[in-house]
Amino acid sequence: MKSDHTSGRVRIGQDRFIEHHLSYFLPTIGMIIDWLIILLSEHLAVIIRNGLLGPAQLHIAWLNQYVAFPLIFIAFLRHAGVYQKPMGIWVLMERIFWSCVYAMLLIVLLVYATHIGNSTSRLYLVLQGVFAFFFLCFVRILGARIMSWAGVGKYPALLVGAGKTAQLLLRGIESDAGLNFHFIGYVDDAGERKEYVGNLPYCGSFDNIEKIITETGVNDVFIAAPGLSPEQLDSLIYRIQPLVRNLAFVPDLIGLPVNGVTVESMFNERLLIMGLQNNLARIYNKIAKYIFDMVLTLIGVILISPVLLLLAILIRLDSPGPIIFAHKRIGQHGKEFPCYKFRTMCVDADARLKEYLAANPEAREEWERDFKLKDDPRVTRVGRVLRRTSLDELPQLLNVLKGQMSLVGPRPIVKAEIPRYGSYIADFYMVRPGITGMWQVNGRSDTTYDERVQMDSWYVRNWSVWLDLSLLWKTVSVVLNHKGAY
Repeated sequence: MKSDHTSGRVRIGQDRFIEHHLSYFLPTIGMIIDWLIILLSEHLAVIIRNGLLGPAQLHIAWLNQYVAFPLIFIAFLRHAGVYQKPMGIWVLMERIFWSCVYAMLLIVLLVYATHIGNSTSRLYLVLQGVFAFFFLCFVRILGARIMSWAGVGKYPALLVGAGKTAQLLLRGIESDAGLNFHFIGYVDDAGERKEYVGNLPYCGSFDNIEKIITETGVNDVFIAAPGLSPEQLDSLIYRIQPLVRNLAFVPDLIGLPVNGVTVESMFNERLLIMGLQNNLARIYNKIAKYIFDMVLTLIGVILISPVLLLLAILIRLDSPGPIIFAHKRIGQHGKEFPCYKFRTMCVDADARLKEYLAANPEAREEWERDFKLKDDPRVTRVGRVLRRTSLDELPQLLNVLKGQMSLVGPRPIVKAEIPRYGSYIADFYMVRPGITGMWQVNGRSDTTYDERVQMDSWYVRNWSVWLDLSLLWKTVSVVLNHKGAY
């Protein structure tokens, strides 16, 4: 045991040594790489602009191209905090996006303020910003994946708490390559609790936390124990904060709309005020979501039209009946609409379902609990493949174009499900249901019904364009892995 403890302390010491040097060199290396990326973006913008608009060739002054323009981008990136600390991939991409937007706007102002607008192409400026955004994101994601795969560049951290919240925190950090932390162990008053934290080493109780932090030398601590009383949490924070560089805690606010939360301090009274926003109550956000849906859907329909035609032919050859099936679903404001899907069931589906449920009590219980059957006798051969790959939902793109659905949103439900939503139904009625959403990328049919309802509510209350983009991206991964689909 002693040798294990000693080797563990040596490893932690090595991690701390690496962390110290990473915190010193990585920001500098990152800025140098970003400078090269912006130079590449500028050169590509010039090449494409000259290729499209010739014969007059665009030439950018070397001082602007190699110094001024890249420094403007890097200044905004630094102000956004992308060099200072690890952050989630989607948070990082959002900050890079707005940094590029602000940099482009400032460059435009400088170009026209210094009277060089006539010699600088507007197309070049737009292409420069677009290329910079995509290359900056691509290089960071690729670098994070490589470092995560190689097991290098990770910051040692200590976990406080070992319950369900700690499990969710661990899972979230492990699944996001941008949050390059590795936990050296956990502290909890209840002793070892492997059911939630697995084989993570147990370091001791709250009473010994100062000693544990001092011996391990960690500079990052995460408190994931929302069950603590305010007094206990306050005591822990005051004891830990002087010993570490970064301290984060998960508040007892799980399920609340905290996307875009604002925090203010009333110093005189030592009060913390948290402001919560209803993003979808703002008209410009509704317009942005609608435009987002329409543009991506039109592009998607054009690109996948050959696939839609092939699937239609296979359905017709597999079994008699219509190719498209329209099922009544509940949409925005509680209005019913025909939700389109490729037909995956036989034409006498209702009769078969009644007969099957009458003969199988377990199946009846599953149906009454989830409104779904894992082994559904109504599904055709082609239908099973379509469901397994979620291709049966592609016709819902037509619902999006008709304004009845969104690309991302709550799961469309039938009228009989409304009572099961209880007070959450008001959240559901606020938005158009989506082809994909929180439920589809977080377990799908492997989740309980109550969890689905809470996911739908959380999505509505925390909506943002970046949340939609992340859910669309995750949907691709879930569909390819066939996770929870049947």
